[in-house]
Amino acid sequence: MIENTQASHLHIDGDWPHRSASRFVVHNGIRWHIQVMGEGPCVLLVHGTGASTHSWRHLSNLLQNDLTVVMPDLPGHGYTRAPARFRPTLPHVANALAGLLDHLGMAPREAVGHSAGAAVLLQMCLDQAISPQRTFGINAALLPFEGVAKHLYPSMAKMLFLNPFAPHLFALRAGRPERVRKLIDSTGSKLDDDDLDLYCRLLRDPRHVAGALSMMANWDLVRLKARLAELNTPLTLMAGAEDKAVSPHVAREIGTLLPHAEIIDLDGLGHLAHEEDPKRIAALIKERM
Repeated sequence: MIENTQASHLHIDGDWPHRSASRFVVHNGIRWHIQVMGEGPCVLLVHGTGASTHSWRHLSNLLQNDLTVVMPDLPGHGYTRAPARFRPTLPHVANALAGLLDHLGMAPREAVGHSAGAAVLLQMCLDQAISPQRTFGINAALLPFEGVAKHLYPSMAKMLFLNPFAPHLFALRAGRPERVRKLIDSTGSKLDDDDLDLYCRLLRDPRHVAGALSMMANWDLVRLKARLAELNTPLTLMAGAEDKAVSPHVAREIGTLLPHAEIIDLDGLGHLAHEEDPKRIAALIKERM
């Protein structure tokens, strides 16, 4: 399934989760890092802004016995490198990922997205680039910011991204364990020390930080919201009751736009619900396959 690819593990940390499943694939100027594991129908897992394939490390273990699990690092994130000319808008990211899947001959039967990753999947479905039997959104970030944040957050991200020193300074400060723990706690999730260490390592990398800032600076969900009524793919939204990053009210508002969408409340879980309780998330996915 991965013919015509450039595979190498030389640039991946020796203890990175599922390193043996990692491949590098160069397509349309992007050097993708992708992990593929398991056997059976394909399930695509797409992480959110600032994360990487590592965020699926526990869930993928629970799915790989029944499914071929495909996990890419989005452009600029983790080990995926995009050219300077690549502008990570939602349509561009969705189109690039769709092109990669087509290049690899992969057609996901199910698709699971966390936070901004869910927006990428719905954009792909709306563009008819993928046709999964069901799409799952975990604390899906599908609606534009409201009020002051609507203008403040993208503007701040753009300002930081355009400053060539900002990613290095941000990485220097944000990669400290105490700051990372505070950041994760602010999302309403609780992770153990090993899980936190992976985020520390990501946030110490100026390239990863620059990729996340660039994505934030170019993100616009207004057009996605306007097109949601066109969605034909069955949709299940899982909303962490303790999520402080994407309010559970987002899933409920989407439910008013898409009356046939299934909304599942995740009591006791925050924004990183799939990392906090992967067994619960895996069971919910398998029940709907």
